[in-house]
Order: sequence, then structure tokens, then C-alpha cells
Amino acid sequence: MNEDRASAKHTDTRRRGSYGIDAPYLLPVPALLIVVNIVNGVISGTLWPFVAALVVTACAGCGLYASKRGKFVVWAELLDQLNLSGAEWVLDMGCGRGAILLLAAERLTKGRAVGVDLWRKGDQSGNAPEITMNNAAAEGVADRVELHTADMAALPFEDDSFDVIVSNLAVHNIKGRVGREKAIEEAVRVLRPGGRLMIADIFATRQYSAHLTKLGMRNVECHGLGWRLWWSGPWLATRLVTACKTSR
Repeated sequence: MNEDRASAKHTDTRRRGSYGIDAPYLLPVPALLIVVNIVNGVISGTLWPFVAALVVTACAGCGLYASKRGKFVVWAELLDQLNLSGAEWVLDMGCGRGAILLLAAERLTKGRAVGVDLWRKGDQSGNAPEITMNNAAAEGVADRVELHTADMAALPFEDDSFDVIVSNLAVHNIKGRVGREKAIEEAVRVLRPGGRLMIADIFATRQYSAHLTKLGMRNVECHGLGWRLWWSGPWLATRLVTACKTSR
């Protein structure tokens, strides 16, 4: 029965939990720009400020769509492409309120979906472990989810602990190249031989790819994820880095 339930949800991206908005501290910026341009248009009596306000509105709309809908649709497709057996252990680095973590959990039966985060509300509105567990209960997967308060650059797990590691718009929040590379190293450390890694981010994806190659990961690839994960139009788009850990 659990296997049937998990399979049925593979194509269902409707969410029952509450997942907030990514980077909520940025929301006042486009709102202010829209107001300023409209006021300028009224005062000057010219068209261009209104055009600028329309462009900013479109960019803000891209971000809201990506946050509220796009990431769920895209990640559901990505996770389905893994063809999980259901027995895997999956780690979500920077899980937040569980958007990707719980999509992964829905694809598990005997496995476990583990999330780590520092629960910073600047990264996601209302970010807190109790909110994530409430979402897990709402999605019917609380029995296969566990959370840890931890830094991605110092994961509290033994070597070779996970079959799959995912991360969505999280690694770039670490300050400095050295810190980000340490997080990549930690991901490789806790990934089992033959395991798969998927990191989606808006910055530093070339750095991640280069460092994964340096660490001996195979099949390292990086590509865009399309318009559904544009955060401010095509100039701030999400890219996905994938890799596999060499089997011993």
C-alpha cells in the first residue's frame, strides 16, 4: 500500500503544506521600484517609466512563480528521473520548509529523507524545523523524514551515508569560495559510492562543477533548468549540477 501511494504521487505536484517564499527580504526591492517608476511616469507624463514598472513586475512575477510553483514541478521531474527504488537514503542540504525534501520523501517507502538547515528566515520566510515537520505531516510522509540543525560545511553524518544528495538554492548562501567548496566536499564525503548528487543554484555552479571534478566525481554536468526557475527573468536563472560518486 505504501508503495502504491508513493508511486501515485510521482505525478502529483499539488502541495498540502505551507512552504513560504524564498529570499523574502528581497520582496520590498521590486515593490519600491514599481512604485517609483509609476510615480515618475505620472509626474513626467512619459511612457517609459510605466514600461520599466511593467518589466519589474514581470521579473517579480517570475520569482514568485518559481518559489510557489516552478520549483515543485521541476524537482518532481528531476526526482522521477532518478528512478528511485524507494529504499534510498536521501539528504537535502539546506532543506528549509521541506519543498524538495518532502517531494523526495514521497518517492520513498523503506528509505529515509533527511534534511539539514540552519533555519535562517532570511533564506526562506517562516523557516523553522517545526514548520517543516508540520509540512511533512500534511504531505503524509512524516514517518520517513528526519531533520538536523547543521551547517552544510560540517555535516553531522558518517562517510558514505546517503544514496542521493539534493540541494536547491542553498549552497550559494555560504559566504566565500572556501566555505562553498567545503560544503561540496562534505556532500561528496557522505555520499555512498555509486550515489548521485544534484545541486540547483543561481550562483557559483561552475565552481561546484570544477570542484566536483577535482574531487574525482564522474559524469559531472551543469545545465539550465528553464523558465520555470527564472528568479528575475533569464539573467537570474537556476542551473543544475549533477554528478555520480565513483564506485569502489
